[in-house]
Amino acid sequence: MIMEISGAYSTERAAALAGVPRSTIYYWARNGHLVPSVSRSPLLWSYTDLLALRTVYWLRRPKKAFDLEVPATSMKKVRRALAGLKHLDLALFEEGRPTVAVTTAGEIVLDVEARPLQRAVDGQYLDRDLVDLIGPFEGLEGMRGPDLAWPRSTVQILPRKISGAPHVAGTRLSTQSIYALANRGFDIERLAKIYPFVERPAFGDSIDLEEQLKTNVALRRAA
Repeated sequence: MIMEISGAYSTERAAALAGVPRSTIYYWARNGHLVPSVSRSPLLWSYTDLLALRTVYWLRRPKKAFDLEVPATSMKKVRRALAGLKHLDLALFEEGRPTVAVTTAGEIVLDVEARPLQRAVDGQYLDRDLVDLIGPFEGLEGMRGPDLAWPRSTVQILPRKISGAPHVAGTRLSTQSIYALANRGFDIERLAKIYPFVERPAFGDSIDLEEQLKTNVALRRAA
């Protein structure tokens, strides 16, 4: 199956969601290591690109940097992993929460039963040479990419829904829209009056997610 282009994230948004520094993403795009699937001018990244960003970042780092004694994966194997992602069936995300993992051999593995070996803050390793690309992902710079299926218990990401934007589950209300109103001084009660179909916990979850992504951007700028 050929990859479906879903999602349209700016480089800053892609960096915040993936947990990979924006400067690194620009470097990869400029040198042809990983180019965006949606648009190259301006740079717009797809949902599958988010997984690819995590893949390249994790594979190309010596795993001792992640408390694992595994050398950096060769570019040949990285390209193998990226080719595997091109065949990812995005309908899987509409049927449940799939596990999409990559091994240090460059193999993409679907629906693996998670067998945690160790954690790095929010990140979870499934095995010594396997990392979950959908789950929470922390880079060495301190950026913390959220779970890319359910970033919060009431917030979902569906690659083929509202351009892959994080949104309140069961609605088309994006977390960015809620956060924009919160920044204008709208508290939970006022938000609930505007969106009576949304449960109150979802407002807090949406704001919390956007604060995490904002922190990612701030860390990247400070680096």
